Amino acid sequence: MSLLQEEETTNPNPNINSKTPPIPIPTLTSLDRKIRTLSSPELLSKERALKHATLMMKSRSNSPFASPRPVASPRSIPGRILGFHSYEPTGPDYTSFLSDEILLQVFRKVPVSHYVSNSLVCKRWLLIHGRLVQSIKVIDFGFVNSGRAFTRFPNLENIDIAHACIKMPRNSGILIARNNLSVYVGAKLLSGGFIEERDLLSSDLIDNGLELISKWYPNLRRIVVFGSSENGLLCVSSKCKMLQELELHCCGDMSLMGISGCRNLQVLKLIGCVDGFYNSVVSDIGLTILAHGCRRLVKLELCGCEGSYDGIKAIGQCCQMLEELTIRDHRMDGGWLAALSFCENLKTLRLQSCKSIDSSPGLLEHLGSCPTLEELHLQQCQLRDKQTVKALLFNLQNCQGNCFAELLGIGG
Repeated sequence: MSLLQEEETTNPNPNINSKTPPIPIPTLTSLDRKIRTLSSPELLSKERALKHATLMMKSRSNSPFASPRPVASPRSIPGRILGFHSYEPTGPDYTSFLSDEILLQVFRKVPVSHYVSNSLVCKRWLLIHGRLVQSIKVIDFGFVNSGRAFTRFPNLENIDIAHACIKMPRNSGILIARNNLSVYVGAKLLSGGFIEERDLLSSDLIDNGLELISKWYPNLRRIVVFGSSENGLLCVSSKCKMLQELELHCCGDMSLMGISGCRNLQVLKLIGCVDGFYNSVVSDIGLTILAHGCRRLVKLELCGCEGSYDGIKAIGQCCQMLEELTIRDHRMDGGWLAALSFCENLKTLRLQSCKSIDSSPGLLEHLGSCPTLEELHLQQCQLRDKQTVKALLFNLQNCQGNCFAELLGIGG
């Protein structure tokens, strides 16, 4: 029995009826499975998505205002480890898939009061919002001479550089305004006025800025200039053919020769002298140069200007389209009221802050009248001479329609 048991245990070929362990069946892994073919709608959607992504990448690369997506700086990593608040973007920027033109159309629908806050989102939004701005007032003249103004605001139509031409003290709480000019001054009392000559920029520096402005903004429609010479105004008049409104501060007779090329100029405000700020002389010579150069004027305002009968006569004869004339705080000689009869299309006459309207208007039989005059405005003027009042009323005798007279702050 022992021999039989030993043979059974050592037999390499066991009985077929004996139980054998089950053979494991190999399973197909995800790599061995057969890849499912995509249907036609799925292929079409993937192709459209690929084309859209390619188109967006091309538009972003061709745009001059496109900026790369921000990358997390290494300096912000320790802050995250220590638990500090991070201002890094946590999600994708979906506006990066939109072109600059689409964003520009969206920003046009936003109220103007939100422009500043929206421009602080990122550099790309800052540059796009700059394309929407059309009017600015410059405070620092270096913003113009350095060229930053032209890249920041490429589509300007209205620019004011008058305040930038005056060196104002920093952190000053004293603001003085006169004749639409407001400046911050220091606590030091000056004998000659609120502004010293050294506080004004040189005319060469201002002319250089005007040359850059006329080069970058040929479609400029309005500009406010301070202390420019003939050369700077010549650059503006020769290159800015669409200029329609001009405001000149602190200019003399010879500088007015620079605006002779402004053929389409319709509104002109000329400020010659402002008490306490600056003194510049605009006489009959400057008014005659102005009249021969700007024949399409519709509105003219003379502030602190000298002159007489000859200057007003030249304006009336040359500027035949003039409809509104404003004279503020003038230094004119007597007899200039008689020259108003040459302004044949004048409809509105404004006299403001005049200590003496006309010292010697002359006899009434020698005075003419404005046949189209409709409105007469007297604001803060002194009417102490009866002959002057009669001369003013004599200009209204042939007016057509209803004449409107506004009397405010009349001194007697």
